[in-house]
Parts: sequence; C-alpha cells; structure tokens
Amino acid sequence: MEKANTNLIKEINLNLVRKVLKQISKTTKPQLAALTDLSVVTINTLMQELLNNGEIFEDEIVPSNGGRHALTYRFNYEYSLALIMHINEKQGTDVVNTTVVNLNEDVLMKEEHPFQIFNATQFYSTIQDIISHYPSIKVIGIGIPGQSVNGEITVSSHERLNGIRLAEDVQSKFGLPVIVENDVNAAVCGYVYREQIDEDQCVLAIYFPENSPPGMGIYLRNGVLKGKHGLAGEIKFLPSIVWDESKGTEVFFNSICEIIQILQSIFDPDRIVIYRENIEEVSFFHFLESYKSKHKMPLYPEVILSDLFYEDFKTGLRGLTLKELEHPIIVFK
Repeated sequence: MEKANTNLIKEINLNLVRKVLKQISKTTKPQLAALTDLSVVTINTLMQELLNNGEIFEDEIVPSNGGRHALTYRFNYEYSLALIMHINEKQGTDVVNTTVVNLNEDVLMKEEHPFQIFNATQFYSTIQDIISHYPSIKVIGIGIPGQSVNGEITVSSHERLNGIRLAEDVQSKFGLPVIVENDVNAAVCGYVYREQIDEDQCVLAIYFPENSPPGMGIYLRNGVLKGKHGLAGEIKFLPSIVWDESKGTEVFFNSICEIIQILQSIFDPDRIVIYRENIEEVSFFHFLESYKSKHKMPLYPEVILSDLFYEDFKTGLRGLTLKELEHPIIVFK
C-alpha cells in the first residue's frame, strides 16, 4: 500500500510539473519548485525522468539571484503530436482534411485530400503517409458527419461511412488511440472553448446543413452528453416536425422554434446555438418573438445564430483529440 501511494503521488507530481511547464514553456528548477510548491529534491527527480523521456530538453544557462548560473529547461511541445482528420463532402466530392498539431496547438501540417469516392484503403494510406512524416503522432482524432453505435457508424448523412467500424480499424492498423467524434458534438465543444463558457453551463448546438436534416450536440457539466449508445442529439428522428425547407421560410423558422421550445422543456439550457449559413437574422428573431408570444413558457433560453460551424467543429475536435494526450493518473493496486 505504501508503494502504491508513493507511485500515485509521483504520477500526480509529474502531471503537475508537465502542466506548469506546458504553460510557461521555459524555467529553471528553483523557479519550477516555487511554482509547484514541490521541493527542489523532488523537482530534480521528476525533471530527470522528463528529460530521459524527451518531454523536456536542456536550454540556456542564465544568471540567478544567488550569483550562480542556472540551467533552464524547455518544454518539448513536439514530444507528442496529434493527427486530426475531418471527413466531409465538397461539391459532390468526398474530402478528408488533415492537420497535424503539437501540444501547443501549433499547426505543423495542413492538407486536403479529395477522394472521388470515399475509399477505406485510400484513407488508411493517407494516414500511413502522414505518420511516416510525423512519427511523434500519438493520437488520431476523426470528425465525421454521423454517429457510431457500438463502434459502427450507423447514422450518417455521408452514406459511404455507414457500416464502417472506423475507430477499431484505424487503431488496429496503426496501434494508436483513436477518437471518432460526431461533427456537432465537436462543434458544441469548440463553441464552449471559443466563448470560454463556464464549465457548469448547459449549451445546446443545432446544426442545419444544406439539404440534410439537423443534428444536435449537448454540452452539460463539462462534457458532451451522448446517451447510452451515443445517439443523444439525433433530433432528425423527432416526430411531427417538418425539416423540408422547400416548404418555405416560415415553415422552416417554425420548425426551429418548435425545437427550441422542446429543448427548453427537456434541458432548460443556458443557451442554444443555431448553426446555419445564409439565414436572415432579423426575420428569424422577429419570427421567434412572435412564436414565444403564442407559446407561453416560464422562460426561453438565450438563442444564438452562428455561421461558424466548421470553425467550431475544427476547434472542438482539436481540443478533444489533444485531451487524449493528457497523462492519466495511474492507480496502482
């Protein structure tokens, strides 16, 4: 038990040192001891381990207050890299956008790979080429316009993805942890990151793509609420709501308002973000106020219109993927 406690404390201290070094980039051992409230002896031991791992490296020698020169250490932001991939459709062609980022979220590589038709073999070949150029990649994050159920993509507007066990296949082929995330779930996380929203808030994001039914992401208690099978937010299956925009703007606006009322009744969110390009903002909010006057409720949430879906999607997926690189606390038994 004593050994277990010692190992646990060491893991906690290592993560603390990593976190501080990541934030400040460069420091001396005495400065790090002061910032972490750890003893210089403990810092010496931990820094040696990080140095041996390649997580930090020795930098320049600088004068110290005591007159003696001190060696500085610099955090190695490229010790672990993340490969982030977005699968979508562009002008009728399947497109895979790929980005490699370091622990400081600096973009090291950004490419667009068009596929005439999505092909798993070509997709895996793309991953292999990127990993060959960036062998420090330690996690892969894949954003998809759809949802996985028990590891299999079964609900996707992108038909060629349905039936693929993407996370399992990629992890098996490359031996790296893989996260596959729904595009709207990633977007709501990106919105929360961008707006620096308090962790205890409830934020709902609804994405209305062109010519496809909507999807929703639920951010609650510092994370995405997915449900038992990952299908929370599949609002296109709600009965009695008309999603067909060809029936006119008023019908479309009314459908959005009905969804807002339903979600307020179920979640009581702090705000609802509506992602939609080319929506007439003044007309929509005028319609919403009219709807609220006819459908009384104790209160309605704050409603935000946004055309930044892809920006929030990319930000959220990047954050979720990099989070996988955080070192977990290992409890020894």
